[in-house]
Amino acid sequence: MRISAKADYAVRAALELAAAEDPPVKAESVAAAQGIPLKFLENILVDLRHGGIITSQRGPEGGYRLDRPADEITLAEVIREVDGPLASIHGDRPEATEYRGAAEELQTVWVALRASMRSVLEGVTLADVVERRVPAEVLRLAREPDAWMRR
Repeated sequence: MRISAKADYAVRAALELAAAEDPPVKAESVAAAQGIPLKFLENILVDLRHGGIITSQRGPEGGYRLDRPADEITLAEVIREVDGPLASIHGDRPEATEYRGAAEELQTVWVALRASMRSVLEGVTLADVVERRVPAEVLRLAREPDAWMRR
């Protein structure tokens, strides 16, 4: 699995907005807090706004805020807004793939991988991360001995 820079930045930006005590928050503040290039962040914020995750306010007191409570926005939702489906094979959804011969059962593996990603990313909200209360199942997976091993 690969998390794009765009998806990583989008989640981190959304977390900054979720943690903000006095929204709206200026893009420059989010960029500085998370070390995200401002021009890249501005494009991400447009995607998140179009997707209904954040809203913007113009003017000197303007900036960005979440459009819904942080406990209603999952990490999966943020990632989908900037990168599209969580899993794709050559641009297609796993269920749309077809294999023959020795690779015939590979579609099942890709569908299972997507289901695994969904169970983690759809089960964690922005509030869970900001409030340091990641669900027990996610913690269990992260605490597996080989989870932190590079392979």
